[in-house]
Amino acid sequence: MQRLVRLGVAVALLMVLMAGLVYDITWHPARREQMPVTCNARDATPPTLVPGQALKVMTWNIQYLAGKRYVFWYDMADGSGPDERPTPEDVAYNLDEVARVIRDEQPDIVLLQEVDDGAKNTDYTNQLALLQARITDLYPCSTEAFYWKSDFVPNPHIYGSVGTKLATLSRYRMDKAERLQLPSPKGNLIGRQFEPKHALLVSYLPLHDGGQLAVVNTHLGDARPGDNTLQRQMAATSAQLDAFEKAETLWISGGDFNVLPSGQYQRLPVEQQERYAPDSAMHALWDKYPMIPSNDDTNGEDRRKWYTRFPNDPRVNGPDRTQDYLFYSPALKRIDARVRQADTLLISDHLPVIGRFLIPASAQ
Repeated sequence: MQRLVRLGVAVALLMVLMAGLVYDITWHPARREQMPVTCNARDATPPTLVPGQALKVMTWNIQYLAGKRYVFWYDMADGSGPDERPTPEDVAYNLDEVARVIRDEQPDIVLLQEVDDGAKNTDYTNQLALLQARITDLYPCSTEAFYWKSDFVPNPHIYGSVGTKLATLSRYRMDKAERLQLPSPKGNLIGRQFEPKHALLVSYLPLHDGGQLAVVNTHLGDARPGDNTLQRQMAATSAQLDAFEKAETLWISGGDFNVLPSGQYQRLPVEQQERYAPDSAMHALWDKYPMIPSNDDTNGEDRRKWYTRFPNDPRVNGPDRTQDYLFYSPALKRIDARVRQADTLLISDHLPVIGRFLIPASAQ
């Protein structure tokens, strides 16, 4: 009996030590926290947005600069992709390509997702800092927030650190920013500590008339059978946008929402449907707010030009779906919009979405 008691105590102590180790190497962000804002104008203070002006916004999941020469393990639903990481040469090439596209487009605000910082599989580099060094003259203001961070992930395809951020760049003055935690999976207590902790990165840009524009950057989680995390994340995002509307705050929200527009699920081959739900969770947003691309865009005769995703899956020969969007306050007017496809197909498995908006002459 005493031997069993001692064994039980030893097992309990080991479990406590393991739990402490897991907690120590993983990341536990607050539900709401202020994020640093950097504004470094070389020659003058950054300009302030003016009611009545046009504003160009681009959102782009840059896939940690990996490019299209790989089929990563997670690119296949069964985890059978042969590749685990991009080469440093490909990362450097795609860094220059992302900078080239941004310089050519020169949007006023850039929303980036899947920006690595401190990740083993991209050699621990701060990809945002490297990109900013190439475009700092265009975007004096920026903010960033992690949504996946751990000193060690035991997945054999990673077996090291991860670090993935949202990043927002602005040519206009940015007063403050905050990270808002989105709902996380409710699965295994230990396992979920190593998973991404998706969030909203909200930046606040002042207007000359005393109002402000809230810019929301996000990357929502994947849909999983029997798991409603994505739906809860969509509901939380919708609630935040509703709060902006109630406060009469202008807003634009963009990112990789990981969901399809109306009607697109049925047009995908059966083997490509398994990552999505037949009924898109994005009803929570498009039922209330305008989006780019709209459901009319993605269901019209020219729907192919609105595809934003080109999976690293050998069964897919080109962009074939849409899961990146810009949503915006009904008080803003859409001037024009497009997905830049022609020269971006090999940079990332996502394509940049670009929209131009007119800020109302009286923003309050």
